[in-house]
Amino acid sequence: MKILLIGYGKMGQTIAALAAQRGHEIAGIVDLHASQLNITDFTPATVDVAIEFTHPDSAFANVAACLRQGLPVVCGSTGWLHHFDEAQELTQELGGSLFYASNYSVGVNLFFHFNEYIAAKMSQFGGYDVAVREIHHTQKIDQPSGTALTAAEGILRHFPAKTTWRNAPAETPAELAIISERAGEVVGTHIVAYTSAVDTLEIKHEAHSREGFALGALLAAEWLPGRQGVFGMKELLGL
Repeated sequence: MKILLIGYGKMGQTIAALAAQRGHEIAGIVDLHASQLNITDFTPATVDVAIEFTHPDSAFANVAACLRQGLPVVCGSTGWLHHFDEAQELTQELGGSLFYASNYSVGVNLFFHFNEYIAAKMSQFGGYDVAVREIHHTQKIDQPSGTALTAAEGILRHFPAKTTWRNAPAETPAELAIISERAGEVVGTHIVAYTSAVDTLEIKHEAHSREGFALGALLAAEWLPGRQGVFGMKELLGL
């Protein structure tokens, strides 16, 4: 495939290296620091799919530009979901293709799947409180992480005692605490803990490198062309 990379930070560079290993071509790079190209320089005649990993403030504009250019777009930026309804409407209006995930790791998406199953089971028993903890490198801007929010939303759907989340220790029993930590070069660790007076049950995902995220994004990019609509990892993985 011919891939347009939007964003050439650590993730973009990892994707580029892995794409080459998988036989793909980087048709162009749009990045404030790495090139002077614009999304409007590319069309479906020159690009099969775009992969976007940038900043919360620029993600929606980049996604919208890809859709208007007729480019299928895989977006991995987080912190922009207050615009997601607009992105869905634009995708539908233009007959485009958008793939979004808060985290592209196959392991993390299995974590999401099991997280919802465990929440539903644990809600059947009294005496347990639940909280989410996420740890990332100090350069990560959004807080809580998109992955932590996805985990929290899964809990809220299946654990009726929790009705809202809070990015701090819970102040009421109905609040689900999301504790965010930023330390060193931590790639990403997410922990959901159920605690009672007598025991603790945890489900944890710890990323060891960015390659797992890059591989998932490339799998999505290989899957998306030719499809129309808004998709996520559940569709890709059949979960």
